Amino acid sequence: MPNRILVVDDEPLVADTLGLIFRRRGFECKVAYSGAEALAQAHTFEPCLMLLDIDMPGINGLDVARSLDASHPECRVLMLTGNYSSLREARELSSGLRRPLQFATKPVQPETLLKLATTILATT
Repeated sequence: MPNRILVVDDEPLVADTLGLIFRRRGFECKVAYSGAEALAQAHTFEPCLMLLDIDMPGINGLDVARSLDASHPECRVLMLTGNYSSLREARELSSGLRRPLQFATKPVQPETLLKLATTILATT
């Protein structure tokens, strides 16, 4: 199974840049610009890993992670945020999910993000 990654961020520049970084490293990667778009793409693309911004209008990243927990339990999630209070809240609220969520704060260096994603994908 290829390593499919779905990058979700409501800032198109961030999402597109991260998508490009992963595609250049040989990952099959798509981007979504909202939580609703992420959930729709998850059903057709079936990502192995979702890089998911926490703070998004409408369906936020934590709501997407909760939905994935039920519909795509095999998909791993790496939550991204530049807002430390959102990070703290997401860690607290994610304790009820079946799968553990991983977290990273923005800005994150591309090499660090690639290593983290590779490590997450290597775990079963």
